[in-house]
Amino acid sequence: HDWYGDYPSGAVTDPTGPNSGSYRVIRGGGWHYDAWYCRSAWRYWYSPGVRYDYLGFRLVLPAGQQG
Repeated sequence: HDWYGDYPSGAVTDPTGPNSGSYRVIRGGGWHYDAWYCRSAWRYWYSPGVRYDYLGFRLVLPAGQQG
C-alpha cells in the first residue's frame, strides 16, 4: 500500500514513494475503466478510507492471447 507522491524528475530504478501522506496509490484501474487503464503501469490516488466496488482485482490473459 504505497503512499501517493510524484515520481523523481531524474531516472531512478525502483523508486520509492513517501513514508506517509493523505492518499494511497492504486494501480491497474478496475472493471469500469477503459482497457488502456487496466495495466500495472497506470497509477492514480485514492483516500485510504474510501472503498469502491470496482477496484481490487486484475484481468489476466495467457501470453499471446488478445481480449
